[in-house]
Amino acid sequence: MSNKTTRTRVVRRKKRKLRKRAYFILLPLILVFLGVASYASYLYIKADSVLSDSYEDDGREKSDLRESKVDPNVDNVSVLIMGVDASDLRNNADNARSDTLMVATLNKDDKSVKLLSIPRDSYVYIPEVGYKTKINHAHAYGGTQATTKTVEELLDIPIDYYVKVNFEAFIDVVNAVEGVTVDVPYELHEQNSKDEAGAIHLQPGEQQLNGEEALALARTRKLDSDIERGKRQQEIIKAVINKAISLDSVMKYDDVLEAVGSNMTTNMTFSEMKSFISYGTKGRNLDFETMTLEGHDYQPNGTYYWQLDDIALEETQETLKRHLDISTNSSLTDSNNQSNEQSSETESSVSNDGTQ
Repeated sequence: MSNKTTRTRVVRRKKRKLRKRAYFILLPLILVFLGVASYASYLYIKADSVLSDSYEDDGREKSDLRESKVDPNVDNVSVLIMGVDASDLRNNADNARSDTLMVATLNKDDKSVKLLSIPRDSYVYIPEVGYKTKINHAHAYGGTQATTKTVEELLDIPIDYYVKVNFEAFIDVVNAVEGVTVDVPYELHEQNSKDEAGAIHLQPGEQQLNGEEALALARTRKLDSDIERGKRQQEIIKAVINKAISLDSVMKYDDVLEAVGSNMTTNMTFSEMKSFISYGTKGRNLDFETMTLEGHDYQPNGTYYWQLDDIALEETQETLKRHLDISTNSSLTDSNNQSNEQSSETESSVSNDGTQ
């Protein structure tokens, strides 16, 4: 047998071995790809079902402060986030107050988000009742519509969308991503979601918190103020977002969707929700700025309010308008001034209502 024939057979054997090795390498990769594709398809179908079930028609095509309906694929938009203290235990779904109020403005060009926390005791004009009181009462007076209108008049910007969640959703989402790491500022004893006093005990320092613990930290204000409480809530929300968009949490999205499920209502369609995905593609580099409303303590007739600083409020309004790339709406400003003048006539008669 010639050396040439021998070399040819050796080369063929090597090629067969290389092909086998390639199969062993490529086959798992193909299976992984198919598995990921199947999981992604499953998540898409489930998200469409779950989030579509969360949709509710709020009876308006657009904000009254918009000339035309916005498209979040191309427009800068705002989202009102309401955390409502409602539960089956309290049986108060229809008249619950908003325990958390935040407004997120999203700029499509630079993929940035500004998150404004509104203190729950802010002393503002409530169009639904025609006088000034705590902003967290608006939901009890007229639900989502009353809250949306109140926030629009307060900030002088359109509210395009809203998301309303109860505390069960918050707990379940944090648990779905297997907890979040936050800095606890001080030792605290707080009730849990079942209103069991002292059920949550946390020591100060950076630590991993489960859903119940994160909620207790977000709600407490015994040792500081409503402003600090709002800042803690913003930090916890950022921690949840960063955890949720990390690669480690991809396989937990099914649980996150289950958590959101029946615990959220929104006027966003599933198609509109998908347009916000681009804001999370930057991962931990997401341009995410937190803000709050400055003010001071105000206690007429013994009832505590957070009196907003007018100059700081105007600066906040202008910041949000620039972020949304909208001009000042003078008609709304005039309307606000008129409303405030009218409400001042009734302030003295309602400021002693004793509500909290």
